[in-house]
Amino acid sequence: MSNQVIHALYDDDDTLLAAVKELRANKHHIEEVYSPFPVHGLDKALGLEETRLAIMAFIYGCIGFSVAVAMINFIMIADWPQNIGGKPSFSFLENMPAFVPVMFEMTVFFAAHLMVITFYLRSRLWPFKQAENPNPLTTDDKFLMEISLHDNEKELRTLLKKTGAIEISIPQNTEE
Repeated sequence: MSNQVIHALYDDDDTLLAAVKELRANKHHIEEVYSPFPVHGLDKALGLEETRLAIMAFIYGCIGFSVAVAMINFIMIADWPQNIGGKPSFSFLENMPAFVPVMFEMTVFFAAHLMVITFYLRSRLWPFKQAENPNPLTTDDKFLMEISLHDNEKELRTLLKKTGAIEISIPQNTEE
């Protein structure tokens, strides 16, 4: 019974948000919330930590900028210098204004592509992964809250009904 959960289905995001706050105030552990769209304030109501993805985006952008500078310096200065439009080709700094678009694009390219990969790895979204959505209504217009059961089913059912849940159920196929 320690890993058993109860599902509460809601039909309004404001009702869901109020229910999450009520359950957390009563010291119940919410395992997961499934929503068809992002609900403003839900992350704070659930007590989730701030994401560190922005730090990774900055690091990936720095990597892209470094690759761009190294690539431009090797291609345009060291390996195959060319006189394009009368510009001297023996110094990176003298040609840097012409290289700014390439450096910008490589920074954005690396940050964007590596962020997508990081997001998929962090979210555990592998290719051919089976969906973990317990109720198909949450992809349309309903919200599902998954709460841990700890020998308090009757109390929890009463509290969930009071918070506006339209359906309360205990799934039979929980993982062990």
